[in-house]
Amino acid sequence: MDVQRISAFSHDGTGGNPAGVVIGESLPDPATMQRVAAEVGYSETAFVAIAPGATVAEVRYYSPDAEVDFCGHATIATAVALAEARGPASFEFRTKAGSVHVEAAVEGGSATATLTSVTPKVTPAPVSLLDALLPLLGWSPEDLDPVLAPALSYAGAWHLVLGTVSLSTLESLAYDFAGVRSLMLEHGLTTLQLVHRTAPTEFRSRNPFPVGGVVEDPATGAAAAALGAYLRHYGLVRPPADVTIVQGVEMGAPSLIRVAVPAGDAGIRVTGAAHRLG
Repeated sequence: MDVQRISAFSHDGTGGNPAGVVIGESLPDPATMQRVAAEVGYSETAFVAIAPGATVAEVRYYSPDAEVDFCGHATIATAVALAEARGPASFEFRTKAGSVHVEAAVEGGSATATLTSVTPKVTPAPVSLLDALLPLLGWSPEDLDPVLAPALSYAGAWHLVLGTVSLSTLESLAYDFAGVRSLMLEHGLTTLQLVHRTAPTEFRSRNPFPVGGVVEDPATGAAAAALGAYLRHYGLVRPPADVTIVQGVEMGAPSLIRVAVPAGDAGIRVTGAAHRLG
């Protein structure tokens, strides 16, 4: 099986989050997709079924441990792989979370892609979830940013958005992997979107992903879309707004994610550059 390896949301040709991409005219069976994703070992591998010349694709995403409904960085990587093979184009990715519109282009050796999420949803985080989670993160209530209300946000997958008032708290993150994984599975969460607001429309982020068997993602497009939806829902940006997220710094894989937040309840647009590995 031909597995392409592409790092999405890279910055100046480095960093980003690697994804596996497998493109064919039909999807492998679920057991095969799970096995291949575990062998590749990236936080996600995308499996794509698309006919020659078509612009509509069936896409499934697998982490090393389980299938996930939607993955942003693997979507960006897949769109770039298709654009490299077919030229600049727009695609409809039919995912388990719904249809996602994607645009990709490759110019002068530089590849970028933009996805538009499904319709987002935001709801306050249960107090019981926070009471259980904070000790597992090594955080206290005083570490939380009072301006950023803890919330569950969805733009293809559910994420807990949790803001800290101190960048050093984010930088020194060390968490109970098994405990956080169990709690996230109980609440149906894909990642934790842990953020520190460095400017009105700029954030540093870290994304624990223990439910996928991964300690941390260096760039998370689905969580970035969820953050954009969260900021709009709580009136923390004035749409249309452009938001920048820097992630992966502590992992030595600095990543740059650009988020466009439209007015109303429209899907969030997430843009990133990508480069091939190996």
